[in-house]
Amino acid sequence: MRTIAIVLLCVLLAIILSPALFWILMMASSIFVDTKKEYTKNSRYCRWLLNTSTFYACIIGRIHLNVSGLEMIPKGTRFELVGNHTSKFDPILQWYIFRKYDVAFVSKEENFHIPFYGRLIRKCCFYAIDRKNPANAVKTLTKCENLIKNDECCVGIYPEGTRGSGDKLLPFHNGIFYVAKNTGVPIVVVATKGTIDIHRNFPLRKTEVFIDVVDVIPPEFISSNRTTLIGERVKDSLEKKLYESENSDEIPCTL
Repeated sequence: MRTIAIVLLCVLLAIILSPALFWILMMASSIFVDTKKEYTKNSRYCRWLLNTSTFYACIIGRIHLNVSGLEMIPKGTRFELVGNHTSKFDPILQWYIFRKYDVAFVSKEENFHIPFYGRLIRKCCFYAIDRKNPANAVKTLTKCENLIKNDECCVGIYPEGTRGSGDKLLPFHNGIFYVAKNTGVPIVVVATKGTIDIHRNFPLRKTEVFIDVVDVIPPEFISSNRTTLIGERVKDSLEKKLYESENSDEIPCTL
């Protein structure tokens, strides 16, 4: 009986301490990332750190993920991921939901200075974009195209360019669709709801977050249409899910 009690105690301590040990590992690993370098090779190890930390964060933050439409994503190809943007949690939860596809997000420069995370996302080929300088922004999009052409990562970009209130979509920067147009990959359109509530609900209430793949635009449509028309299709798909389906009886799968 004494031996069994010791084993059970060790198992209990491992369960309690493992999240804490993981955070220490993540912090220690981030120290070795060169913050002056732009990485072009996706780090599987840093991806594991990002995904595992998001898993723990969902538990601690009481975030319940409702996901639908993953079966629409084409197999055996990279893609450009686009969608609405209302919260800094959008890319965090999406890199976890779409973890098997290794999505590298385009983000503002400030996010690369977040302790620990800012370093790890660099190793996962996330790129900063200069929203005030169009020439520099184009250079960033070209780097994203190279990630897809080299079969290194999928790329995630928010066409609104910044976070909105969620009441309606902001005007699109249609130039971001050239990433798919120049690489011949499909565009996966994702509607996200609920992330804006995470801050106000934590820690007393659970937050229901809905992440739905609402459209996959094939390369044939992308190559034969201007970016403005591509943007209109993306916007229509998002608005239909976000604003016209409030009373839908659809029951999504949960993660």
